[in-house]
Amino acid sequence: MWSGDELDLDAYLARIGYAGELQPDLDTLFGVHRAHTAAIPFESLDVLLGHPIALDVKSIEDKLVRSRRGGYCYEQNTLLAAALERIGFTVAGRGARNRTRGDALLPVTHAVLVVTVDGEPWLCDAGFGLQGPREPVPLGRPGTVVSQGEWSYAVREEADGVLVLTFLREGAWRDLYAFGPQPTHPVDYVLMNHYSSSHPRSAFIGQLVVHRPGVPGAVHRLSLVRGEFTTLHPDGRAERHPVAPDELTALLDREFGIRLSDRDAGELVRIYRAEY
Repeated sequence: MWSGDELDLDAYLARIGYAGELQPDLDTLFGVHRAHTAAIPFESLDVLLGHPIALDVKSIEDKLVRSRRGGYCYEQNTLLAAALERIGFTVAGRGARNRTRGDALLPVTHAVLVVTVDGEPWLCDAGFGLQGPREPVPLGRPGTVVSQGEWSYAVREEADGVLVLTFLREGAWRDLYAFGPQPTHPVDYVLMNHYSSSHPRSAFIGQLVVHRPGVPGAVHRLSLVRGEFTTLHPDGRAERHPVAPDELTALLDREFGIRLSDRDAGELVRIYRAEY
């Protein structure tokens, strides 16, 4: 389903810095997921630049692996799904509804994965950005709190089989997103991607968004949204700093590992200077 046979697995593993065993077991699942979220940043720069977002495995590999860029959920989780499928895991897709904006009812636009190991389903998601999980979260035991370093997650079950991923922040559990049991497929991600990359109500249109939820050797998380660079700490502290246009490309390289072509970097700075 995920075209894992088309993926250059060795290049992917080198990109994420994973050198462990490759078995369809929990150790491998946790290791690959953790390495992926630490190495590949969340970013939607191509949407801002007006470039099309291709979701075939080879295009994603060229961008996220060979060009060492980042991507948003459809790219990130399609790449992760292809790698896990190639290793031998059973991988299914789900469409999720973002719940981070209060009581607003948002469309199903987030793509996540469910990976089954020894009969137990695990939520895998390398593409939710700043507050997303760094490791798999168990789905078969709703209410179980899992710690990922100094960050905690739990899944709550609602009516009609809906599962909600929650995140502990500043002493309170906050909903991140909800998804039902209905499987989604790569072709569904194409439709969702079209909305997210082109609809005027999409959060990615006209807005610079870059996140790094897994910083190697650190507990904090990094974010650059519009003109503000944020360091988020587990205790809820958020250090915020404005970013000047002349600082933008150097910050993307230093903090997120993103290097654009000269043409794209120049266009991004032009857009950034005009907007922010």
